[in-house]
Amino acid sequence: MLKQKNKQSNVDIRDAFFDELYEIAKKDRDVLFLTADMGAFSLERFKRNLPSQYINVGVAEQNMISVAAGLCLGGKRVFVYAIAPFVTQRCYEQIKIDLVCMRLPVTIIGAGAGIVYNSDGFTHHATQDIAIMRTLAGLTILNPADSVTAAAALRIAYKSDSPVYVRIDKGKLPLLYDKKNTFSDGFSVLKPGRDLMIITTGTMVHQAFEVAEKLLGYSIDAGIVDLYRIKPINEELFLGAVKRSRRLATLEEHSVIGGVGSAVSEILADRDVVLPLKRIGITDKYSCNYGNREWMRKDYGLDIENICKVLVNW
Repeated sequence: MLKQKNKQSNVDIRDAFFDELYEIAKKDRDVLFLTADMGAFSLERFKRNLPSQYINVGVAEQNMISVAAGLCLGGKRVFVYAIAPFVTQRCYEQIKIDLVCMRLPVTIIGAGAGIVYNSDGFTHHATQDIAIMRTLAGLTILNPADSVTAAAALRIAYKSDSPVYVRIDKGKLPLLYDKKNTFSDGFSVLKPGRDLMIITTGTMVHQAFEVAEKLLGYSIDAGIVDLYRIKPINEELFLGAVKRSRRLATLEEHSVIGGVGSAVSEILADRDVVLPLKRIGITDKYSCNYGNREWMRKDYGLDIENICKVLVNW
């Protein structure tokens, strides 16, 4: 069990992921990185020092997946990278046929989880990717919430014997974990809660801490679960952790249809566990408005004030 309000990381969450990839690629010449004309500050070193392991396929995400499959069949350890909705929704058939059906251990890196690319409009918002990727058999979905889990996600993906999808945020976020954590459970109870357990993922974990703090003013003791592995969920362990609370709420910067809320609902239903559950996320709509991320969250009803209002009224 860990506490928030730790020191701010001096490493961008996305850079932490790519820094770890670079260190592994230096030792393993079979590691190849494919990008659909997407960059990142920490990738410059990779491109400069390991040019034979860095391939820019251009704006051709579907072709990139098929190329990755061929390279993987040839014995390479392949990582592909593009904006999240483009590398998942645009490439869904290629991922399903070329990677998942053949169980090839290619790692798909989706940049811009949720509404990171706020000002680019809903075409660039990754708000349906969890829903569609969850349907692919044998695919692992990881969603790190700080630079430590980002580096761990890379190591988990590198060792996997099946396809992995990693949703990557960006920015320097407060540290939630230390490097001793193995992250083998797939989730962590970051804060216990008697009245309510908030189950969340990615950057919304930090939002959940602010919500929990504000709920104390309403005499609501809210706990927080960081579901950093969205699929597969260790159901027995997960239920053992959340059943200690009287109510559950899921919080995500993603559609409530098919996302974390749906995953938790399915577990409760399949296991005959009766617990009140409130799903909070993006409702069945697109926002055609533009603003920074905090403004967009408010537009979608995911700001702290509205989340607290929903939970208190419930």
